Amino acid sequence: MLKKTTILAGLVSTSMLLASCNEGNQYFSIATASTGGTYYPIGVGMGNLWTEELIDEGIRATGQSSAGSVENIDLLRKEEAQFAILQGLIADQAYQGTSVFEGNAYEDLRSITMLWPNVEHFVLMNNYVETGTIADIEGQSFSVGPQASGTEQSTLALINGIDLSIQDISPDYLGYDDTISSMRDGRLDGGSLPAGVPVTAITDMFASGVNASVLEVTDDQLDSINDGQPVFFRYTIEEESYPRQEEPIETIAQSNILAVDKHLDDESVYRLTKILFENLETMYQVHNSAKAMSLETALDGVSVPLHIGAYTYFEEVGMDIPEELIPPEAAE
Repeated sequence: MLKKTTILAGLVSTSMLLASCNEGNQYFSIATASTGGTYYPIGVGMGNLWTEELIDEGIRATGQSSAGSVENIDLLRKEEAQFAILQGLIADQAYQGTSVFEGNAYEDLRSITMLWPNVEHFVLMNNYVETGTIADIEGQSFSVGPQASGTEQSTLALINGIDLSIQDISPDYLGYDDTISSMRDGRLDGGSLPAGVPVTAITDMFASGVNASVLEVTDDQLDSINDGQPVFFRYTIEEESYPRQEEPIETIAQSNILAVDKHLDDESVYRLTKILFENLETMYQVHNSAKAMSLETALDGVSVPLHIGAYTYFEEVGMDIPEELIPPEAAE
């Protein structure tokens, strides 16, 4: 049974709050990614929502840019951020202690909700496109995302999944805007920009006439990728999602999740989760990808146990919570 929490007792300041709690103020930082993707605008929008709802109580929240999911894990561990948007792949690896987290499992990591599908966008200059699939990056200069980012890890998972390696490309490590800028200037052949549709940097790529395409992923490639990391699923980027995009693009996606350390107090996470789901229309106006958020999809693709504050809210609204997502703290 869930350990009873005092939901009406008011917010409790803990060591996980971002210092400087002078005069009762509390500051929450939401780690996102580079500014050209989807994590940043949604994190900023979420922070604005929480601030607008709780400013009278001295509570403020803000999205902060970062290198992405891998760095965000580090920011949570070091208490330099209280919330983080993570790729489902990275969250699972961190909690389980696999891949780049081998021997360094983050057992205190907890989830709050699935936010939206993180859609894979491998882009390549058209003069190098042969099959139209992600296999075409072989031999090209290609940005795999910033170092220590979720983009880098998911890109490597896809590359390795189709029997290529980092040695089969000339890798660069750029953010989304810099990737498109380098392609436009002829300094780079392509890059990986996973994010919710539409990705701002890719909208700019199409709108500004960069002679490049988003590559597709075949069913065989998807099966091969999931042999090693079974978190990806089929996703279709509908036509006209981007300027001058006349045909649908068959790619793949994974879930993005909102995560937190288990030590952030239950009441804070409960209230912020409640505010988020009671103001989804506000989030929908922040970015098209946020329209994937709902109570019905809140646990889709989530593999890390819930924070007990989020668990309390989801139980309160009558959700059926899978056993593997029930926080270990609920039995204490």
